[in-house]
Amino acid sequence: MLSDIEIAQSIKLKPIWEIAEKAGIQRDELELHGDDKAKVKLEILERLKDRPNGKYVDVTAITPTPLGEGKTVTTIALSLGLNRIGKKIITCIRQPSLGPVFGIKGGAAGGGYSQVLPMEDFNLHLTGDVHAVSIAHNLAAAFLDNHLQKGNKLKIDPAAINWRRVVDLNDRWALERVVIGLGEGFVRESGFDISVASELMAILALASDLADLRKRVGRVILAYTYDGKPVTTEDLKCAGSMTVLLKDAIKPNLLQTIEYTPVFVHAGPFANIAHGNSSIVADKIALKLVGPDGFVVTESGFGADMGMEKFFNIKCRASGLIPSCVVLVASIRALKMHSGRPYQVAPGQPLDERLTKEDLGALSEGMCNLEKHVENVRLFGIPVVVAINRFSTDTEAEMKLVAEGAKKAGAAAAVINEGWAKGGAGATELAKAVVEACNLKSEFRFLYPDDMPLEEKIRTIATKVYGAKDIELEPLAKKKLKQFTKGGYGNLPICMAKTHLSLSHDPTLKGRPRDFILPVRDVRISAGAGFIYPLCGAMRTIPGLPSHPAGEAVDIDANGRIVGLF
Repeated sequence: MLSDIEIAQSIKLKPIWEIAEKAGIQRDELELHGDDKAKVKLEILERLKDRPNGKYVDVTAITPTPLGEGKTVTTIALSLGLNRIGKKIITCIRQPSLGPVFGIKGGAAGGGYSQVLPMEDFNLHLTGDVHAVSIAHNLAAAFLDNHLQKGNKLKIDPAAINWRRVVDLNDRWALERVVIGLGEGFVRESGFDISVASELMAILALASDLADLRKRVGRVILAYTYDGKPVTTEDLKCAGSMTVLLKDAIKPNLLQTIEYTPVFVHAGPFANIAHGNSSIVADKIALKLVGPDGFVVTESGFGADMGMEKFFNIKCRASGLIPSCVVLVASIRALKMHSGRPYQVAPGQPLDERLTKEDLGALSEGMCNLEKHVENVRLFGIPVVVAINRFSTDTEAEMKLVAEGAKKAGAAAAVINEGWAKGGAGATELAKAVVEACNLKSEFRFLYPDDMPLEEKIRTIATKVYGAKDIELEPLAKKKLKQFTKGGYGNLPICMAKTHLSLSHDPTLKGRPRDFILPVRDVRISAGAGFIYPLCGAMRTIPGLPSHPAGEAVDIDANGRIVGLF
């Protein structure tokens, strides 16, 4: 089997304007970035405003191993499969961060014969949206420190500044915690986050248009005064400049798949401290373009307890869009891991051989995780199709056991996905199952109403989605909830910040943890994005590099082609 980049580079790309024309995008609605990438102007929504929406499918997953279970591969494969059976399809996914690309995780363009192309550009700078977010974010930081240096007329409390700087690298060891201002500035402790953890990235994904983007940027809280009043970007008079730096970033990027179907790649917020979903504007454009008989396949970060829950409760609230079906990705190896047996699974390390051998006992013990995630989807009243992402070591008996267990748990169907090895041809059965599921009765509902008290919203997510017995608010968290409610933010949705490696807050608890108490040590606000995020455990907002970063293998050959990029 060729590497991902070798497969990608073997495909002759079509001019992006041909992909756009096939999708129904007019030439004057494109801003070309070379021959194989383009941005799409938001004015297209005005032209398409009276056209009915297509079917809206979200791809999520069970609780993954640290290696990931092929969720993006399945997202692309499903799209290719739908195209193969004659359905009009547009895929909407997030843009990856450069940090993980050169660190541990790798890229986000899919893999094998289910990829977005050009995968090199996709995984690197693309059209510069992440850089725009970084510079707009750091502009606000510069204005803030300049204000402190020039007299601090707003009486900002230096100990109550929550706006750090950002960089799109895995540079935790040097930048997570720093002292700034040692030259001629105002000396204080601060730090860096990775760019995709910026609130501006979450805003970019949730804004409905440029005017909405401007309003949201103006609501961002940077710090608090000595008497506890919030200080926003509007107060520092930098919201306008920040929006100017983001004016092109709000336009979705158009790329193509390995089988020449259109893909919108737009925004890339973290799924831990942010909502972990691609942009609303891309989804809205795509749903209009495919029309009532077409399909839009999008993907939410991590498992159904993380990105999917936020997709429903945050993104669908903001967009008003109604999902038709959820695809829940599962892998045999992850389910074996959820048996709780002491398997060794770590990025950069050989996979534990026991996970590659048939073991129906371990698989049966780990099925509880899949059952809980099916239950989580059904909490929202949406049909769910389980996609078993096939690896070469999976046996027929193992896949049969998972399929039967998934349907018993309440899935509308459970289908093998072989898109990595076979492209769209390996996902036609999955595509057919999704079409059938989208025709089933859907009773979509939010998990909680807007007017539910913030503490009860947190408790509802913890008990119903995670399976916790209750929550435990530390004093700081209680204080913040009262402060936010008093400040008029009580109707905002909740964006839980916790590990993605367990249904609980503890990454070592596998399977389906029960009767645990979810600790909430702090609660913070993203007023511009429009959500409250409780912190459950220690959340890293800038990753570090491993002993042997993935970037060690990346290079350029004598012909100027990128090599070693997965």
